[in-house]
Amino acid sequence: MSDLNICYLTASEALRRFKDRTLSPVELLQAYLARAEETKDTVNGFTALYAEEALADARKAEARYAVGAADLRPLEGLPTGIKDENNIEGKVTTFGSLIYKDNVATSTTPVVQRLLDAGVVVHGRTTTSEFSSEGFTHSRLWGVTRNPWNLDYTPGGSSGGSGAVLAAGMAALATGSDIGGSIRIPASACGLVGYKPPYGRNPATPPFNLDFYNHPGPMARSVEDCLLMQNIMCGPHPKDIVSLKPKLELPIDRGGVSGWKIAYSLDLGYYEVDEDVRRNTLAALDVFRSLGAEVVEVDLGWTKKSEKAADDYLRTIFGAWVAEYLDERAEKLTDYSRAFAQASQSVTAQDFLASLYTAGEMYSTFGPLMEEFDVFVCPTLALPAVKADYLPSDGLTINDKTVDPRHGWIMTYPFNMLSRCPVLSVPSGRAANGVPTGIQIVGKTYCDGDVFRAGLAFETAVGGWFADTSTRPAL
Repeated sequence: MSDLNICYLTASEALRRFKDRTLSPVELLQAYLARAEETKDTVNGFTALYAEEALADARKAEARYAVGAADLRPLEGLPTGIKDENNIEGKVTTFGSLIYKDNVATSTTPVVQRLLDAGVVVHGRTTTSEFSSEGFTHSRLWGVTRNPWNLDYTPGGSSGGSGAVLAAGMAALATGSDIGGSIRIPASACGLVGYKPPYGRNPATPPFNLDFYNHPGPMARSVEDCLLMQNIMCGPHPKDIVSLKPKLELPIDRGGVSGWKIAYSLDLGYYEVDEDVRRNTLAALDVFRSLGAEVVEVDLGWTKKSEKAADDYLRTIFGAWVAEYLDERAEKLTDYSRAFAQASQSVTAQDFLASLYTAGEMYSTFGPLMEEFDVFVCPTLALPAVKADYLPSDGLTINDKTVDPRHGWIMTYPFNMLSRCPVLSVPSGRAANGVPTGIQIVGKTYCDGDVFRAGLAFETAVGGWFADTSTRPAL
């Protein structure tokens, strides 16, 4: 049986214990593997486990700590889940699709290579929606991934497996990617911290490094862990023309937010927001007030026009990629990705251009507003989560009002449209159904340090989110 107190250590605390020899990487990995075995039939967060290989790597890390090696790497020995969208050379990468169920990668994704070089132990691949195309995680290939807090609900998506294994205590860290919210959605639904870095901060591979909605990034159980991971993932890469120079390495800044001005909106001007989400967001804002920040509600002037603009943009590039499989392989596609690909074929160049105009209009209000404020706060999701087997064709209501079934519950994509803004999602509480809720802390363009400073202040004030049995899923 797994030791849950070990399983829910933060990565930072695990590293400290590795160094003082009160915990070994082997012990931590074995606890995670035991936990994975206990929950495999309920959570279904991994596509593959590399137990023997990972144990061999953990033993090497254990030996390095035992001799007090002077060149210990920053993440030495930390078991880490890698989303089944990120390539690892020599390992199967499926993208959640039957089409790629036997696809062996011939190279390693840059951010994953950096984590490996930093010493992580990759013990498993985490589930994703097919081609990372939805905000929930189920597919014909891997079945349904469920939220550890309430198994009837999704852990979010598309990085839902990463969210599920972190929340269930099966990994220290996990990777995600965010093209419409795919890091922040599972972070919110699973009570985690997830970071969408500004465009170009973390390297990616063509063609999606050139898609400014696309952001690979970290997921973790604490703000400090997320920052630790982000510092490893970021920086220029010789094969990514948009990756930013110089590398930005952020300190653990616990200077607090006293004297800061924080803007907020509960609905971004056009969302129908669940009452539990609204209540928890207001409570989080009260925490910032208690820390000495001035908190001001603002009107962004945004409208539902943003929903269509985001959809048109995503269908133009991302949808066109999925549409490449509408040939003899179409029969292998999961229904929702086939529908997404088919809908993408009707989007025109004029629609794409209009989406850029809309993004510009949105920033024309947000940018000047942020000259007056340090950060902006809003809910991450308008609804704690949808059901685990949800399909957009099911339709969706919030507060008995019909909303867009793809975008109406997801409050993340506006900040993919404003992609140079860093966004940190942190937990804000739990809903009546037990599913966590989250807030987005949004910074000025490329001001990564501000959102982490605010997140650290908030986390310190409310305490650790998985500190004891009362703040962990009852699996």
